[in-house]
Amino acid sequence: MPISPDQGSTGGGTTVTITGTNLANASAVKFGSKNATITANTPTSVTVISPSGTGAVPVTVTTPGGTSNPLTFFYVGAPFKSGLSASSGPLAGGNTITITGTGLSTATAVAFGANSATPTIVSDSVITVAVPAGAAAGSVGVTVTTAGGSNNGLSYTYVDAPTVTTFTPTSGPASGGTAVTINGTNLDTTQSVTFGGIAAPFSVVNATTVSAVSPPTADGQPGPADVTVTNPAGSATAATQFQYLASPGI
Repeated sequence: MPISPDQGSTGGGTTVTITGTNLANASAVKFGSKNATITANTPTSVTVISPSGTGAVPVTVTTPGGTSNPLTFFYVGAPFKSGLSASSGPLAGGNTITITGTGLSTATAVAFGANSATPTIVSDSVITVAVPAGAAAGSVGVTVTTAGGSNNGLSYTYVDAPTVTTFTPTSGPASGGTAVTINGTNLDTTQSVTFGGIAAPFSVVNATTVSAVSPPTADGQPGPADVTVTNPAGSATAATQFQYLASPGI
């Protein structure tokens, strides 16, 4: 006499189907000492709503012919999430993140706002999931659903890729040290700014402005350099290059 599923939330409310023979006119289905609510009954099956409980309990079906042998149902507590390996990523999704916590071994879905994905279970304390595409840039709640219920409380931020429209000034000495204002879009999540592939100190002013200081060129020589801004969703390079200038000589 199989039972499916054989595990559910400690708070009850799991729809459980018990299959077997001679099950018609079931008068009671007990989970341990508690009665379940019968919602459907045929000669070969009984469908019930599990009561609340803890641990492993015997499940029996009582009909006019007697009481069945017991099956085991396992109560599972709600999951607890302690952290995400990354709290932001591209609006298009597709990046894989790790969720840590407890009670994750029965995870069946991870929702990012209204969009869900199926996780890969690593252990009871670790799952990984490919982030689904978001509906719009911004923060959404992250919900993990397991046999024991659902848990949220963490957030994930969808980010649009940056653009770079202009920067001023457009030139400076090869020794670096020029304060450069970079304008564009989606710059509030900037992770790095480079001049010719060399990392530059920067600070985020707002979503459309980043302030950076040009680094020295790698060889100390003048020449053009790409200005590139990177955020969790990607990188953008200005259409024009920053011009490193030669120092005067006399």
